[in-house]
Amino acid sequence: MKKSLSIIHDEHRAIAAMMHGLRQIVAGIEAGRLKPDFALFRDMVEYIDKVPERVHHPKEDQYLFARLRTRCADALPVIEALEAEHRIGDARIRALETAMQQYEQAGQAGFAGFKAAVNEYVEAEWKHMNREEHEVFPLAEKHLTDEDWTAIDAAFLSNENPWQGEAGQYQKLFSKIVNIAPAPVGLGPS
Repeated sequence: MKKSLSIIHDEHRAIAAMMHGLRQIVAGIEAGRLKPDFALFRDMVEYIDKVPERVHHPKEDQYLFARLRTRCADALPVIEALEAEHRIGDARIRALETAMQQYEQAGQAGFAGFKAAVNEYVEAEWKHMNREEHEVFPLAEKHLTDEDWTAIDAAFLSNENPWQGEAGQYQKLFSKIVNIAPAPVGLGPS
């Protein structure tokens, strides 16, 4: 696998871990095992906002998709669909934030809306990542040239690792989430 595809795959795993954790906490609240922790929810939503929406997706668009667009006409429909999903990413995050704020203000009466927003975001993001990995990656590996890969790899390797970010902010945020999220999501109290 090319270096840039490995980086994207690693970023997908990190995003998936955060989404899985968010879903597990929501399930724990629904089952009565956990109480809502809105500071934790805000941190998790901040991570989702800053890493996938502000770092990960723009890199895919600018480097991988741009090169593949010029080399493989068959990739155009999936690239255009994925780019459209990237463009609405900010609105999806704002909907998740709004549902979280409404839950915090309304208490239990707002839980169903928050749960629905979490599930909608997570399902859409899972489908999105799967399309990239199962449709775009194979086309890229087949159609991109060594010159393309050199440029794409250089771009991905020169960008900040989203786990470290500026001065390690994403790593700090992720560590904070892991330390306060209850088991089995993190290390915090149940």
